[in-house]
Amino acid sequence: MSGSSAAVEPALAAQILALLVEVAPDVDPAVVRPAEDFRQQFDFDSMDVFSFATALHARFGIDIPERDYRQLASLEKCAAYVAAKLGERHAPPAALKS
Repeated sequence: MSGSSAAVEPALAAQILALLVEVAPDVDPAVVRPAEDFRQQFDFDSMDVFSFATALHARFGIDIPERDYRQLASLEKCAAYVAAKLGERHAPPAALKS
């Protein structure tokens, strides 16, 4: 992790974890292991993944195509994905880059 992303990731991960608990209220946020897939930690099915992606879209204003759902599989993967999508939103268009 770079220095700048390390400062942002805990806050971003906390926001994502809060959304996860909204989607799956049986999840205890205190025991979520950030690197382990949600499906291995608790009963997180395809409808939960869809609801989670929808909640992320609503909270962060990012589009998450279905082909990217596997990148939402764990807290770490999801935080990296959301951070990258947020960075893309703030990047200048390719035509403007020098």
